Amino acid sequence: VQLQASGGGLVQAGGSLRLSCTASIYIFSIDTMNWYRQAPGNQRDLVATITTRGSSSYANSVKGRFTISRDNAKNTVYLQMNNLTREDTAVYYCNARTRYIDSWGQGTQVTVSS
Repeated sequence: VQLQASGGGLVQAGGSLRLSCTASIYIFSIDTMNWYRQAPGNQRDLVATITTRGSSSYANSVKGRFTISRDNAKNTVYLQMNNLTREDTAVYYCNARTRYIDSWGQGTQVTVSS
């Protein structure tokens, strides 16, 4: 599975960004679509997950601010990020995972300035 992430950029604290991740296959067949992030010097952490049934879950640090969604017709998963803080600065990666697949996108940089 090839994943193409986009939507990162530079934003001021309190602002919003929407990340997109488009897959090369039908995402309805993918058990979970996930967004991770990795800040310099840190490990890659799970930010949000959405299942084929549309159930979602979030890291505590982003609950209430980030929303993950999927558009099966476009084979695209989104991460709407609101009220961004400097602590959200990282490279964001999308991930597609099934029993047989664990694929990663190339990452998109999100930088939040104060």
